[in-house]
Amino acid sequence: MKRNKTYSTKPEDIKRESFVVNADSKVLGRMATVVARILWGKNKPIFSPHMDCGDTVYIYNAEKIRLTGAKEMQKTYFSHSGFIRGDKLLGFLEKKRRDPRKILYLAVKGMLPRNSLGEKILKKLRINTGQLPEEIKAKGFKEVNI
Repeated sequence: MKRNKTYSTKPEDIKRESFVVNADSKVLGRMATVVARILWGKNKPIFSPHMDCGDTVYIYNAEKIRLTGAKEMQKTYFSHSGFIRGDKLLGFLEKKRRDPRKILYLAVKGMLPRNSLGEKILKKLRINTGQLPEEIKAKGFKEVNI
């Protein structure tokens, strides 16, 4: 009796694509999960957790992202400088005012593996404020509907 062989994804089997996501009035967490799955390649049948099977994702209109409920007033972002009493707490609205791209970046980063593979995957994420640049529009990437 002949047995089936277990398939293992090889780097030459991976076909890369590029996707565009409009963040206008999208909920932060729901959008970040979809983007993280595309970046890691979990939406493909050849997904393998130890390889980078994912695609490039361009997000635009990052300043128009939203949160549900009262989280817009309650959510805080913590960072530390490494020095004594060097902790910083910023609210969502203040963080959004300073750099709205960082909010999306941190949300997607938290959904990826915390190792060198996660760093490699995260390099394929591009976040813009405002409309999509003309050079990206000209390339004809796939639009992701969330």
